Formats: sequence, structure tokens, C-alpha cells
Amino acid sequence: MSEDEREIGVGPLPKPWPNDQRLDPELLANGDQRNVIDAYRYWSVEAIKTDLDLRRHSFHVAIENWVNDNNIGSVVRTANAFLAKEVHFIGRKRWNRRGAMGTELYQHLRHHEGLSEFLSWVQETGLEVIGIDNALEATPLETAVLPRDCVLLFGQEGAGLSAPAQEICTAVLSIAQFGSTRSINAGAAAAIAMHTWVREHGL
Repeated sequence: MSEDEREIGVGPLPKPWPNDQRLDPELLANGDQRNVIDAYRYWSVEAIKTDLDLRRHSFHVAIENWVNDNNIGSVVRTANAFLAKEVHFIGRKRWNRRGAMGTELYQHLRHHEGLSEFLSWVQETGLEVIGIDNALEATPLETAVLPRDCVLLFGQEGAGLSAPAQEICTAVLSIAQFGSTRSINAGAAAAIAMHTWVREHGL
């Protein structure tokens, strides 16, 4: 049985309940089976999000979303795990939330109609856009140094970053592979890139 299939959480909390405004009365009464760490048991969504905001990292994550991609939820879940500042969707506003396992509730999400709107936001913030793609001309992630304040930009599963997206990147970085597959899962690539940033700036 996988971790996601095991029953998680806690049951109702016996009264008297703690006098803590962060706690959700419904969760206290009915139990908390959410996919959150134990320290956040019984906390309301807003209380958790507010607490995370006190220590979010300075990197953002952006995803091109031109066709339905089931991996986007996994990227969002990973962004929550590594405490990304914000997750951006470029293109389609709708995405499959199943893989996010509810973590989208604790993330700041922003939608951009297209690359031009995303680029305008980037120029306003002054952040560097770092593309993650296995293009032939890409620089190996393993030899690169990621900026502290940046956006990690990921393309569509299979197709990778679009040509216009690559043009707005300060750099395009690839993840070393040694087997027969042409590319790794977008969620896995996102996890590797975010963990690389954390190793350089977040520890």
C-alpha cells in the first residue's frame, strides 16, 4: 500500500478544546484527515497558509498549461513541499487538481493568460526566469548556480518548453539522464530543480 493510500490523520479532539484561534472547530469536532504535517493538525486552511507565508522561499514556479496535463498537480504538490513563493499557470486556467492532494489550498496561485502577460509580471518583479528543459543547447543543472530570486519555468509534459518560453529565459537548464527515455516526468523534473534551489539557498 502506498503512502497516499494509507489512512492518515487524527480523530475528533476530546473537549475541552485549546483556546487557539488557529484551530478549526469543525476539524476539532470531526477529526482531521488532511495531508498535512502533524504540527498543523486541526489548524484552519487560512491559519496554515498564514504560517507558511512567514517563511516561504524566494523562488517561484511557473508552468506552461496549453493542453490538459495531469502532471501539473504533482508540480503544485512539490512546490508546497519545498515552500515556493507562488505557483503560476500560463495559458489554460483549469488544471487537474487530483495530483496536488489538496496542497493547492496552502499555495499562492496566479494565472497568466499567455506568455506576454507572464513576461509583464516578470519585468515588474525583476525576477530571473530559469527554464528547465532537456533541449540540446541547455546548460546542465548540475553545473549551474540558480539565482536566489527566480522563477523556475516548466513546459508541457512531453513537448517541453515552447520556443517563445525559452526566449524569455535567462538560462535554460537540463537535468542529466543516463537511460533510454527521452525525458523524465514533469513532476519529477520539478522536484529535482526545486530541491537544487533549496540545497543552494534554503538550508
